[in-house]
Amino acid sequence: MRRVSVVMPVYNAESTLRRSVESVLAQTHRDLELVAVDDGSRDASPGMLAAFAKSDPRVKVIRQANAGVAAARNAGVAAATGTHVAFLDSDDWWHESKLKRQLEHLDATGARIAYACYQRVDEAGVPLSTVCPPQRVDHSAMLRSNRIGNLTGLYDRALGDAVFQRIGHEDYAFWLEMVRRAGYAVRVGNEPLAWYCVRSSSLSSDKAKAARWQWNIYRNIERLSLPLAAWYFLHYAGNALTKRR
Repeated sequence: MRRVSVVMPVYNAESTLRRSVESVLAQTHRDLELVAVDDGSRDASPGMLAAFAKSDPRVKVIRQANAGVAAARNAGVAAATGTHVAFLDSDDWWHESKLKRQLEHLDATGARIAYACYQRVDEAGVPLSTVCPPQRVDHSAMLRSNRIGNLTGLYDRALGDAVFQRIGHEDYAFWLEMVRRAGYAVRVGNEPLAWYCVRSSSLSSDKAKAARWQWNIYRNIERLSLPLAAWYFLHYAGNALTKRR
């Protein structure tokens, strides 16, 4: 049976951590490990993780000095032992059948990356909108807009593990590279399989900053020419205005 390594960066997440962890441990695909990376938390998160690890041997806890979400995810991937990897932040959560349905869809399609629709909710859990990306994306489609919500992505490690870079939109740059390697990725079903908490203090809530991050990826990570970067940026801006309506 294939093992899925779920990488979860954790930083001062005591108010949301239990729901996130329990949504992983409740997966109907039972062969998994949760690699929780405590990124220097100063609240009750370390103790909560220790309790989960004591009660369920599938929980592996890594502790490090605060180094940011990219470093935490990289540490988690490096410690992962599964055949597949998925990601979940410590304030988001999954439908119990998410991993099972994704693995079945990979089998049915021959794809090596699967993603899903997800619902955006506020800090009280009130639904804001549903994001349902196209059924299939390739690298060019990903350049036009980030179609893989990081909390929904799952990949076959036969592709190798890309690295999260310490930049804005580090998850987008990661999935760009993974889709480049795989050739394409596929969506599972039409209903949300994950819930993404939108925080008022979120780094990505600053639209001008997000635009600068996007441009940096086009020019310095993907190394697109100026005209091509501008062409994709226009698509990105248009998609950003419509994808959450």
